[in-house]
Amino acid sequence: MTSTQIQLRLGHEEARVKEQWGWNWNSVKRVLEELFQQGVVSAAGRTPQFERRYPLTSRVMPDPVHALTAVDPAEAILHLAERAAAALGVGTVRCISDYFRIPRTSTKAAVDTLVQRGTLSPVSIEGWDRAAYRHVAAVLPRRASGKALLSPFDSLVFERGRLHSLFGFHYRIEIYTPAPARKYGYYVLPFLLGDRIVARLDLKADRISRRLLVRGTHGEPDAPPDIAVELASELVTMAAWLDLDDVVVEANGNLASALNAAITSA
Repeated sequence: MTSTQIQLRLGHEEARVKEQWGWNWNSVKRVLEELFQQGVVSAAGRTPQFERRYPLTSRVMPDPVHALTAVDPAEAILHLAERAAAALGVGTVRCISDYFRIPRTSTKAAVDTLVQRGTLSPVSIEGWDRAAYRHVAAVLPRRASGKALLSPFDSLVFERGRLHSLFGFHYRIEIYTPAPARKYGYYVLPFLLGDRIVARLDLKADRISRRLLVRGTHGEPDAPPDIAVELASELVTMAAWLDLDDVVVEANGNLASALNAAITSA
């Protein structure tokens, strides 16, 4: 059940502050999120409106017995820190702690243990003024040839400090920023091409007209010459994935004209 459904089932009424900017949770939602943090309830997916569906944790665990298993907190932090470090390849204590949102102090203790075990190795990174750690399984590929439009919640961009340190890319999600103060748009996705983030796009899926709207297209100063063609390919793929019929590029941003031409010829 969603928090709204639970509130209706309880018959709970509560005055809401309409002018408040942000999450604006009521007491039912706050209690559910606290139970979620404690592991009493879990997530069974989301509704089309992006509302979390809360079940008892025992109802979504593959083995319900595990929902009742007591886990030593230090061992849990150690396990999560190792998982985070493996996913990141290299990072600071802050990077590792942020990946699963675990406490910084506990993460530092776990990192020290993983160093002693040989799972992590201390490394220095040019331009970084803080200690970093490399996972023993991390490898440096000969070349990076992938490309992707990244969700604002993708682990690559979610920790903004790490993103800036690695790519020199300053990024802020602006969905919580009042419209007049936005710089790039409401829902902006960075575009990763090879080993660089070279652009950002403000996208909207217009379900009624069945169009993917590109409301803003902003290339970075070092964007490669063929970026419009690469972007067009990704946008066509995204539109098909969203079951939309067309991609429409609005005249906003320094790449809009080139992208519109690339989409037209795609």
